Parts: sequence; structure tokens; C-alpha cells
Amino acid sequence: MNRPDHSGAEPPGFDRHMLESLVCPVTHATLSYDAARQELVSRAAGLAFPIRAGIPIMLVGEARQIKAD
Repeated sequence: MNRPDHSGAEPPGFDRHMLESLVCPVTHATLSYDAARQELVSRAAGLAFPIRAGIPIMLVGEARQIKAD
């Protein structure tokens, strides 16, 4: 039985419409989408939340600290 090779397939993309509903779990501020890093960024909290397989991981323990610009 032949199955398609999905080894080179890209993960599902993030639904940008979801961004309108999500807020930072720390500050409740709006988030910005960083497509290159696949993260949702809360500048108010200085955190970047990863997006894995199209699913935002909104746990503070999973977030990356970002430097203030």
C-alpha cells in the first residue's frame, strides 16, 4: 500500500483570524504575529509564545523572553 510522503510537508499554518481573539495571558494586551519565528509576541509582557503545528502555546513557562526595543 503506497502512502504519500509527508516528510517534507510544512506544518499547518496559524489562522491569523485567531489572533483577534487571543490576548496575552499575563497582561491581557494584544499580541502581534511573527511569521518568521512562528510566535505570538506580547511586547507589554516581553514574551513570545510559540506556535507549534498551527496551535499557539499560551503558557508562560513555554514563552521566550524578548528584549525591549
